[in-house]
Amino acid sequence: MINIVVIDDEIEILSMIDKYLSRDKNNSVKTYNNPLNALDSISNSTDVILLDIMMPQINGLELLPKIKEKCPDIKVIMMTAYSTLDKVLEAHRQGAEHYLMKPFSSLDAISKKIDEVLAK
Repeated sequence: MINIVVIDDEIEILSMIDKYLSRDKNNSVKTYNNPLNALDSISNSTDVILLDIMMPQINGLELLPKIKEKCPDIKVIMMTAYSTLDKVLEAHRQGAEHYLMKPFSSLDAISKKIDEVLAK
């Protein structure tokens, strides 16, 4: 079983990713539109987190170190529609495994990135 947490302030994105990833019965998917609630629920049983960068309560680059402090082995894939080299480098410095651009080229790209980071 792969335990996946998706954190994004856009309900439509959460719903779309949840429906797609939940089709695979080996996936357990939890979604959060409030990053602070997500942080409280993350544990060592979480395998991978899809984390949006731009959110109103706390941005993903601020949340990432808190996630890594709580559970350093969790794989994190950042998601954003607003990519700059600085953000990509900062996310990697803080422990993000990979980066996905929104809008997604396909939902298969999400599954492939998850498989990639879990294979490392």
